[in-house]
Amino acid sequence: MENLELSDLIGIVSTSISLLLAFFIFSVESTNKFSNKIFAVYLTLSAFEFTAWSLFIDMTSNILTFKSQLSYLLMPVLYLYILSVCYSDFKLRWKHLWHILPYVIGNLVMIPRFYLSNSSEKLALFENYNEQFEIIFLHFSLHIQFAIYIIMGFIVLKRAKKIFVENYSSGTIETYNWLFQFLLFIGVLYSLALIKNLFKYFGDRDSFQISEIILSSVTLYFVCWYVLKILKYPNLFNGVNSKIELTKNLDEKQNKADNKEQIEKLSLFMSTNKPYLNPSLTLRHLAEEIKMNSRDLSVLINQYLDKHFFDFINEYRIEEAKEILKNPAKKEITVLEILYEVGFNSKSSFNTAFKKHTGLTPTQFRKTY
Repeated sequence: MENLELSDLIGIVSTSISLLLAFFIFSVESTNKFSNKIFAVYLTLSAFEFTAWSLFIDMTSNILTFKSQLSYLLMPVLYLYILSVCYSDFKLRWKHLWHILPYVIGNLVMIPRFYLSNSSEKLALFENYNEQFEIIFLHFSLHIQFAIYIIMGFIVLKRAKKIFVENYSSGTIETYNWLFQFLLFIGVLYSLALIKNLFKYFGDRDSFQISEIILSSVTLYFVCWYVLKILKYPNLFNGVNSKIELTKNLDEKQNKADNKEQIEKLSLFMSTNKPYLNPSLTLRHLAEEIKMNSRDLSVLINQYLDKHFFDFINEYRIEEAKEILKNPAKKEITVLEILYEVGFNSKSSFNTAFKKHTGLTPTQFRKTY
């Protein structure tokens, strides 16, 4: 413990916070238990990654070798977490076992000279630890794996967001934005880790130590950031159904007369019944109310009105909000009360949508009347 460095101290703090959050998520009751448990596993694995185990365990112990191989599980678990959050119908299946293949291969590579060697043989290896084939393979394969999973994660988010905006009206789309930020932040962390490893092999020791401190500090900031985010959004959204077809994949042939009639019917229903006031309104629910096939309604809104369902519903909500903001008799009603009244469930999503449609914030708009 006398050799404790700043990066080690920061790592211990990050580990403690991650483990506490993991324990909290494991124990708390939630409607999204499955997703939360996967995230708790990710936090636990991250905690093992942050910890400077060599401070507490003999460097020749197989525990240290085993700990290094757990890094192969971080990105697969994160990817499964993203899937579980994005898609409400996601379930773990046997096919997902292929994600542990790099972990298995990594352990097989370490067996001959690390797992099966005696202490004296391991000490000889540690004299030039970073030059050993197994360690070079570990670093190289982990960075390749990271790049692949980051790309896969962004692909999942892109498709899920398309399904969401075409079929859902809830402001919980912010959680997609949070997941996007989360992946982006992970990308920054792994990029810093890559730079650190480049300094390890091609730079001087001072540059390596500085990069290690920077990486540890950014990691600690990242850990605190997602703790605050989770406290702000304790219940992640229920996700979308992965089997829903995107409208661009639907081949619908409808004549213009029918389209015009259906658009008029939809417009009259929206104005008269105001279904958009329901913050949980979905395309399927609206189709049921208007007694129309959800597939036809999706094509009508997304292709013939050239709008996503999300924007289509928000336009009506914004118009409703504008009427309230313009009404002198309702000046005492706060913006927060208005956003809930017109069907939004988030101040940030309301402000974003309002500015998109009017070019002003709700407060600025009210001052013009």
